[in-house]
Amino acid sequence: MTSLRTRVARVARDYAPHDHRPLDGYLVAMGAFGALAASLAGAAKLSGRPLPDRPAMADVALLSIATHKLSRLVAKDAVTSPLRAPFTRYAEPAGAAELNEEVRDGGSSVRHGIGELITCPFCLAVWVATGLTGGLVLAPRLTRLAATALTATAVSDFLQMAYSIAKEKAEG
Repeated sequence: MTSLRTRVARVARDYAPHDHRPLDGYLVAMGAFGALAASLAGAAKLSGRPLPDRPAMADVALLSIATHKLSRLVAKDAVTSPLRAPFTRYAEPAGAAELNEEVRDGGSSVRHGIGELITCPFCLAVWVATGLTGGLVLAPRLTRLAATALTATAVSDFLQMAYSIAKEKAEG
């Protein structure tokens, strides 16, 4: 009998014969996401908290901006680089307090898949939004408070950038 790992490796070779694609790492990430979502759903069910028929638009806006900020904070911020360091290598600065990093070559496909996930704010956004949405059900006051801080930070970032652009235009 062929092992699952061997079958996944064969599929990966057939899928991308000229490029390494860590499909088994992606499978692990998808499984972890499924476990996160199932855990949140189970916790919500056990808590007995009612699920809203339709989320309030204010909560959707709050969580959307907070998701944007937290995803970029984890994936790109210089201060969070120690969290990404086991999976990435520093490449170059990427603008205002952000870094470009490359996923480490070698090692396991799982490590590679995690590296791709944690350096991609678009990829992380699904995880962050799921966590914040679950938090809105399980601990709404705390989640709204944390999301408010993240949203205020995101708005501040955009204001800082707008100020810099306006200052450059005024001076030059």
